[in-house]
Amino acid sequence: MHHMAIERWTAYWTMAPRHGVLKTEPARRPLEGEALVRTICSGISRGTEMLVHAGRIPEEVGNSMRAPFQVGSWPGPVKYGYLSVGTVEQGPASLQGRRVFCLHPHQDRYVVPASALTPVPDEVPSDRAVLAGTVETAINALWDAGPRIGDRVAVVGAGMVGGALAALLRLFPLERFQLVDVNPSRSALASALGVELVHPDDAASDNDLVFHCSASESGLARSLQLLGAEAELIELSWYGTVRPRVPLGAAFHSRRLAIRASQVGAVAAARRSRRTSGDRLELAMRMLTDPVFDTFITGHAPFGALPQTMESIFSDEAEALCQVIDYPGNEEA
Repeated sequence: MHHMAIERWTAYWTMAPRHGVLKTEPARRPLEGEALVRTICSGISRGTEMLVHAGRIPEEVGNSMRAPFQVGSWPGPVKYGYLSVGTVEQGPASLQGRRVFCLHPHQDRYVVPASALTPVPDEVPSDRAVLAGTVETAINALWDAGPRIGDRVAVVGAGMVGGALAALLRLFPLERFQLVDVNPSRSALASALGVELVHPDDAASDNDLVFHCSASESGLARSLQLLGAEAELIELSWYGTVRPRVPLGAAFHSRRLAIRASQVGAVAAARRSRRTSGDRLELAMRMLTDPVFDTFITGHAPFGALPQTMESIFSDEAEALCQVIDYPGNEEA
């Protein structure tokens, strides 16, 4: 029975804006240096995947924003996603039968180079492990920013990435840390992390560092206002086809402010000579041994319902954090 079940794989495809389907494709056996993974669960990376679902990916960044194992391109058909956890069914002996994380789209089985897999520690549950890609993004931003002892820091936008940043920054010896969001329902996340959640209007100014993760024009403007003189804003938001106006007229020049991009595609320059992207992902996985990250998982849905789940997240203004997709045959997970 088992060998027959592997004849075709099933994957989620965005066919056109607001239209996703599950499609099968021919299976293939792993070659030397490759591994066959049976998926346990995958995570919907809300901010980016909603842009993909809506078809709001600008053509000029289409290549730079490709996911590692993406197939096709925007507006579709495209197979997109990068938070997958599964079990190695065939492959190198060191990985055989182990749980692994992979930056792979939503698919029930897949073959990838064994080097693309990061083992999941026994103490990290599979659903929490899907967050590795998000935590990796936050780690890269911290490498870019280099927070220092006694710093005053704000994170603006308490979504998956802003929340992951807050989870890591709470471990730093900062003088002040605020998580800033307009959504009061983010207070559950903030209290689980033991950090202060404030409305943008009430956020403290004169920060040494501000991380902007709200992907909104108003969030970017407020982030600039929260900087102290000669301080730096680290921009993690991705706006898709939206072109935010950036208020550079106010105190931007007189206070000598800086805006710096941080994007997970390459290891931050400050660590590039000494860390590979694999090292960075392993570090993210070690961070995920902290059970506080379970707070980021706001729901589970079956793989078979993924097209409806994607649309329901898109239509839901409440903004879930990480929706986990569970695959058939993994009830024990």
